[in-house]
Amino acid sequence: MNPGAVASPARAAAIGTIQLDLTEPRRIEARLAAAGIPARLDGVVHAAGMVHLGTVADTEADEWMEHLSVNLVSAAELTRLLLPALRAAQGHVVFVNSTAGLRANPEWSAYAASKFGLRALADSLRAEEPSLRVTTVYPGRTATEMQRSVRAQEGHAYAEDDFAAPATVARVLVAALETPRDAVVSDVTVRPNPGR
Repeated sequence: MNPGAVASPARAAAIGTIQLDLTEPRRIEARLAAAGIPARLDGVVHAAGMVHLGTVADTEADEWMEHLSVNLVSAAELTRLLLPALRAAQGHVVFVNSTAGLRANPEWSAYAASKFGLRALADSLRAEEPSLRVTTVYPGRTATEMQRSVRAQEGHAYAEDDFAAPATVARVLVAALETPRDAVVSDVTVRPNPGR
């Protein structure tokens, strides 16, 4: 782990990072064991994702498996392994999903299926672990490198101003994390504002 620190007026929190290959969820447990899992963990934010667009007819098994491994199975495995530390701190789990996790469009089947699964994971975790707070954020199109790749796959130009800013989505996420413990933001959708 590479510990660092961030500070806010109210508190200071230790931050750690561990590099994981999310295409290989079966290897996460060994990697975490080697790095060391803290006894208490206040929160985890699942924000990784990948997408390759394609019709059902053109999407082969390997692409389905990559979408599911990166976008769903790795999040489930990481959550499972971190549960003892999260329980000890009555922590907060945030899943950064996608509006594709609410509605599937043509050529988005593999990605949307993985995100529908992520929604199910969050719903089940919320019901099974009442001491934890579980939030799902559903961002619409956001100005990221992933969006640049999506626009290229769609055959369209990428214009950053057409999309929500990553900092805006991050502010929503932080607001959910900072909500007092008497409440939880369970689901929130963030879409670009076309009228700005």
